[in-house]
Amino acid sequence: MAQTLDLLRFDQVNLADAFFDSLKKQYSEFPEWFAKKSAAKEPVYVIEKAKDGGLRGFIYLKVEEGPLADVEPPRPSARRLKVGTLKIDAHGTKLGERVIKKIFDHAVSEAVDEIYVTVFDTHAKLIALFMRYGFAEEAAKKTPNGTEIVLVREMSARSGDPLVDYPFVHTCGRRFWLLAIYPEYHSNLFPDSILHTESPDLLQDVSHTNTIHKVYVGGVPLTRMKPRDVIIPYRTTDIPGRARYRSVATSVCVIEEVRSRKQLGTADALVTFAKEHSVFDEPELRDLFAAGKPLYAVKMTYNLALPKRPNREALLEDVGVSEQPRWQLRELSRNQFERIIELGEVDEGLIVD
Repeated sequence: MAQTLDLLRFDQVNLADAFFDSLKKQYSEFPEWFAKKSAAKEPVYVIEKAKDGGLRGFIYLKVEEGPLADVEPPRPSARRLKVGTLKIDAHGTKLGERVIKKIFDHAVSEAVDEIYVTVFDTHAKLIALFMRYGFAEEAAKKTPNGTEIVLVREMSARSGDPLVDYPFVHTCGRRFWLLAIYPEYHSNLFPDSILHTESPDLLQDVSHTNTIHKVYVGGVPLTRMKPRDVIIPYRTTDIPGRARYRSVATSVCVIEEVRSRKQLGTADALVTFAKEHSVFDEPELRDLFAAGKPLYAVKMTYNLALPKRPNREALLEDVGVSEQPRWQLRELSRNQFERIIELGEVDEGLIVD
């Protein structure tokens, strides 16, 4: 059974789970706070363990309006997403990055001005994870349990750095690409972009599913693509002869790095580059390298899933992508990219010139 990020109510979660012991120890008021949320039947994201039904993750998000007055220095009035409680037992599966993506997805859907989280400085790995995606220490909050730092991420894209500005997509000076991916690989690589007809049980709790970063490995020459270029993954048909209606553009990604077989040099280098972010495990990656065939790998950030997925017919007739050559890797014009974004009903604020 896949371990997924599920939206439940507080009253559906067992406070006696050993998962909460550390939170009870660090925050004396936690049981009382939890009881109030349970009585109000407030929503919370949880990740359940596959075997014993216990928890591996707990994420409470809340939208707030007005000034943030209980921190020093205070922050001015704004619409904010508060990461109220966050604990993840990731066990090396990059689950933390999937949670970060969920936080950003929630922030986008709620149209907030900024996100903030309070955390004790003893949680160095968690702090580093947030700061990797543009959070910065902006204030301190004194509580009966000690002083927490306040990490803030403004929902704007200013730096031009794809990670610091994630999930925003810069387009000025970029090239745009349509990259075809077979269905059996696409669904696990881009879990938020599966079709409504696919089961979420397809998704496994492994690194390549959970992480914001994805690595595509294949034989299609990819070296024309450069870091910070933009990719539209294109899920090919799962029913032969139905490509016109079953093949769809699904997502928007930004390139981080591109490597050819020659640039990688060894199977070890391919494993290091791709293992935690590819659908292939280490033996499969080694077999691919040993086969001696053309091999390319591209690492990208998974910025957003298209709310509506234009199919091949729309790409041909509305976007103007030509039938030939084959749609393995096709460069798109700026106008074609913008039309896909429009057909995909993407929040226009996420695309930055």
